[in-house]
Amino acid sequence: MADVVRKVEYFSIVVPNTAGKAFGVLSALVSSGIDLLACVGTQRGRRAQIDVVPADAKRFKAAVKKAGLTFTPQKSGFMIQGKDRSGALTDHLKKLGDSQINVTGIEGLSAGEGRWGAIIWVGAEDVRKAAKVLGATATAHR
Repeated sequence: MADVVRKVEYFSIVVPNTAGKAFGVLSALVSSGIDLLACVGTQRGRRAQIDVVPADAKRFKAAVKKAGLTFTPQKSGFMIQGKDRSGALTDHLKKLGDSQINVTGIEGLSAGEGRWGAIIWVGAEDVRKAAKVLGATATAHR
């Protein structure tokens, strides 16, 4: 089974670094039926940054607006999912490197049950070229 690669977008929000703030933001998304492909939260002094990759960016934007949340669009990247194997991530990184596309970030993990996943970020100027090199499918919704 070949890896599946699709283009994704990520968005960020900065909130006070206090108990329950992440829950409040994420529960607002859940109550609007938003499906997240990825979520990362990090402390930034007295603030916290929550980064999310929604399955449907158009629906996400409407839900955020309705909830009164202020997410900012950050960048596009590529979500890769497939059967876990040695070198799975490096196969894709080699394709990008061979095409002179610089990777600006990587988030990867084992999904369990013999599966893996990663998101590879590239510069805005390389998104189209990377999509072609990786054989990415277009995002279902924008």
